[in-house]
Amino acid sequence: MPELQRRKIIAVVDDDSSFLGATENMLNAHGFETEGFASAREFLDRGVATPFDCLLIDIHLGGMSGIELRRRLKAAASPVPVIFMTAVDSQMVRAEALTAGCVAYLLKPFAPRQLLDAIDRAAP
Repeated sequence: MPELQRRKIIAVVDDDSSFLGATENMLNAHGFETEGFASAREFLDRGVATPFDCLLIDIHLGGMSGIELRRRLKAAASPVPVIFMTAVDSQMVRAEALTAGCVAYLLKPFAPRQLLDAIDRAAP
């Protein structure tokens, strides 16, 4: 009898509630479990109860930025791969995101296939 595979769990951190909901719905429709967070602080305050396979983080969050969240996770030795997304692209932001460490850098709005491909690279 084949062993059932566990569904991958993706955390989505975005302060735009409509984008957050739409992204979670799309990922759920493609077989992922999701947990959404409206801020970096909300994500950090949730503790470590859920072992995420990948984090999808908006760079420009109210309060703590997505890049600062990634730096804090890195300082805590978190092994969870990060995909950054932003609607406000610049060479400086892109360089900062790559330096902080990410598997992919997506520009909003992105095609669902771009996100799914990035998740495949992040959490094979």
